[in-house]
Amino acid sequence: MIAFGPIPSRRLGHSLGVNHIPPKVCTYSCIYCQVGRTSAFRVQRRAFYDPARVAEAVRERVAQARASGEAVDFIGFVPDGEPTLDINLGQEIASLRPLGIPIAVITNGSLLWREEVRADLMQADWVSVKVDAVREPVWRRVNRPHGRLRLPTILEGILRFSAEFRGRLVTETMLVAGVNDGEVEVEAVAEFLARLRPSTAYISIPTRPPAEGWVCPPLDEAITRAYAIFRDAGVQVELLTGYEGDAFAFTGDVEADLIAITAVHPMREEAMAAFLARAGADWGLVQRLIAKGRLVEAEYRGHKFYLRGRSG
Repeated sequence: MIAFGPIPSRRLGHSLGVNHIPPKVCTYSCIYCQVGRTSAFRVQRRAFYDPARVAEAVRERVAQARASGEAVDFIGFVPDGEPTLDINLGQEIASLRPLGIPIAVITNGSLLWREEVRADLMQADWVSVKVDAVREPVWRRVNRPHGRLRLPTILEGILRFSAEFRGRLVTETMLVAGVNDGEVEVEAVAEFLARLRPSTAYISIPTRPPAEGWVCPPLDEAITRAYAIFRDAGVQVELLTGYEGDAFAFTGDVEADLIAITAVHPMREEAMAAFLARAGADWGLVQRLIAKGRLVEAEYRGHKFYLRGRSG
């Protein structure tokens, strides 16, 4: 399903998602990714879906959400892979403008050195760029990039985009215990962000099942230290470490909604229960989807999560 939600977002309110990249085509294979390991590494852009089909799917989902009384604060390009790999991204953003809803794109920033990628993202209202590390060894360990990518080129591209973009630019730094949460690395990231000057630099931690089971969030002391380092560097910083809530939207087809949401946004057990209650469904549906391989149950840090299965 190309369009899904709206889903609760800690930054975007109720965001209607656009999943315009198949799983999992990406430039990175981040150790913490909730979608799992990258199965199709790519740095060359290409078409994935017909732009008209993407636009129609989003328009239908917006209409369903509005008919159900669900708020749609943003349309967010948050696919199963890196959104800027879609060569039609700019066209798709432009086609959704008539809906009158702000448009967001969450990118890892790895292709911002390309002029046409920056041009596509210029059409968005809100762009989030990943900056997990700015030193080569740590970047390679946490983001596990495609072999043709070069960190200095990527960072320069992010800086160029910041200088050109007239919308709201934010960054996200995902801290992983023992990988990029050390003082030296955080100070290096803070120094770069001070040059970048995003509207907000978010510090986040893994809250959903990651690609690698050994990934853990940092200790509270490390999170507090990172916050202080960012702040002392003059960066507008916020923590993004809490649970986003249970307000997932139901738009008519409970099974299709669940598969679409869990493809890109694993749901905690309490969120799933709340969703089923709003949809008038029971837990038997979840059990049937698990039995068919369409959903998978996973546990992370004491919480049960539900993700789309291989047969989803």
